[in-house]
Amino acid sequence: ELHLVESGGGLVQAGGSLRLSCAASGFIFDDYAIHWFRQASGKQREGVLCISISDDGPTYHDRSVKGRFTISSDNAKKTVYLQMNRLMPEDTAVYGCAAARGSCLPFRYGMDYWGKGTLVTVTT
Repeated sequence: ELHLVESGGGLVQAGGSLRLSCAASGFIFDDYAIHWFRQASGKQREGVLCISISDDGPTYHDRSVKGRFTISSDNAKKTVYLQMNRLMPEDTAVYGCAAARGSCLPFRYGMDYWGKGTLVTVTT
């Protein structure tokens, strides 16, 4: 059975950091790009970052996080991480991961598998 399970969300003050984890199981991890997305209350889901073994580096779907968020992968553990630094209240959202076969294509192209997400709340 295919699973993407996120963890690491929580409450943090503005300027703080969090590291989210996305643990994958049930599919060939190396064949897929793993995307982090977020959905703030009342807003559309949006892609944040993506990583794929097929690409030379990470793909930023949301350039507003460049310099603050980084993505990394531990292929042996089938886990992708989202390190979020200098968090701002506008980063408050449910963060989730999704998998799509191949390289990191634009988020709007669609995903094959979705995680349920983890809530990140940034306070002032």
